[in-house]
Order: sequence, then structure tokens, then C-alpha cells
Amino acid sequence: MSAVLFDVPGPRAARRHMIIGAIWITVLVATAALVVWKLYTEDQFTAAQWEPFVTPDLVLILLEGLGWTILAAVLAIIPAVVFGLLFGVGKLSDHAALRWPSWLVVEFFRAVPLLMLIIFIWSVRGFSQGDLFALVLGLVLYNGSVLAEIVRAGINAVPKGQAEAAYSIGMRKTQVMSIVQLPQAIKIMLPSIVSQCVVALKDTSLGFYVLAPGLTYAGRELWRTFNNYLAVAIVLGLIYIILNLLLTALANHLQRRYSSSGAGEVTIVAGEVQAKA
Repeated sequence: MSAVLFDVPGPRAARRHMIIGAIWITVLVATAALVVWKLYTEDQFTAAQWEPFVTPDLVLILLEGLGWTILAAVLAIIPAVVFGLLFGVGKLSDHAALRWPSWLVVEFFRAVPLLMLIIFIWSVRGFSQGDLFALVLGLVLYNGSVLAEIVRAGINAVPKGQAEAAYSIGMRKTQVMSIVQLPQAIKIMLPSIVSQCVVALKDTSLGFYVLAPGLTYAGRELWRTFNNYLAVAIVLGLIYIILNLLLTALANHLQRRYSSSGAGEVTIVAGEVQAKA
């Protein structure tokens, strides 16, 4: 018997795989125990390291940082989606005056490392402390460029017959794009858009480098005061995980609602376009 990519292991191979797996599990458990022991000897699990997270005044500092992080994510994600739609469609334009500038903008900001872009914008603005604008603009330009590629790929994934049928009844390129192709492409690219939004939310942590208010900046103040790097890293990591899970759950809910309602379905009956918007 054989599978598609490999032969099914026999009794000897199965025992060998089991032994190798047990060895690796033992190595991983021993490594984890060594790390925990090292942290314990460095007094990283003492009550003093975790006390700031049950002190009301310090918890308020973290909550304020959480609010700034959510604000930065909202201010970045919504314009980034709009940016991606405009430039993604622009890269598919038949007019070179629109297509080539869109291509240059998307490829440039997609290639520049995000941290370098944020620091450059921050330096142009004069190294102002608490500069949320540099963080948000950097996130918009970078994530918007990635979303533009997602939009372009999603539109190209729509079967060509849909556009050809629309052209055959006399629709213009703009009508075909907005009525026929985009509504269907949204279903295709929605998971990728959600993934990029999660990336944008996590990337708000880079505001730490330009002193922008947020979770990482609040955590910086805590570990500089209490020298509890590990505790702060664990707590901030858990907060970001919860935020990303909530964002993913919201996106999945919208996707199920969008799919179940039949939105984005386009049909051509008797020479007329019928769309569920």
C-alpha cells in the first residue's frame, strides 16, 4: 500500500519513527525544564515580578495603552483597505497613466521594511514624542500595498467568463469591475484580507520604536521601573493574542454572514446583470 507522496511505513519503520519521536519529545521537555529552571534562579517567578499587573494604577496604564493600540489599529486598517482597493484596481487599469504609478507605489512600499518606513516618517516629522501619526501612516502604506496585491489577485481569480459575458451585453470596464468582478472577488480574498488585518494589528507594537502610545510603550514603562521583562512580555503577548482572536472571530462572523446572504453573487439572465449587493 502507498499514499500519494510516500509509502506507508511498515512495522520496523513505524517503530523507528516512534523512537525518534520519543527522543525529540524528551529533548524538548528537557529544554523547557532547563529554561524554567534558569528563569526561576533569576527570580523571574517571584511575586514582585507580577505584582504590577494587580496594582490598579499600573493596570490603568496598560488599559490606556490598550486603548491607543486599538485606536492605531482602526486608524490603520480602514484606510489600508481603501488604499488596497484603489491601487489594486489601479494595477489592472487599461490606462498606463494609472497602471504604472499604481504599480510603482505598491511595489515600493511593499518592499520597504515596515520599521524603516515608520522611523523615516517619524524622522521627517522631527522626532516628536508620542507620534502616533508616523506609526499609522507607515502601517497604512505598507499593509495597503500588500492588500493591493491581494485585491489584484482576487479579481484575477474571478472566472474570465464572467467579465466576457458582461462585456458582451455592452457594459464598460468600470461597470464590469464594480458590478461583476469586485463583488465576486471579495469572497475569494476575504480570508487573506483578514490575515493582513491581523498582521496590521500586531505591527502596532512597532510604535515602541518611535515612542508612539500603545501597549508596548506602556510595557516599556513597566519593565524600566520594575525590571520584570519576562512578566511584561508574557502579559503583552497574551493581550495581543486575545485581540487577534477577537478580530479573527469578528471577521469569520462577517464572512459567514456575507456567504450565507448570497452577497456578491452575479448572474446574467436574458442579457441583464442581476447582482446581490
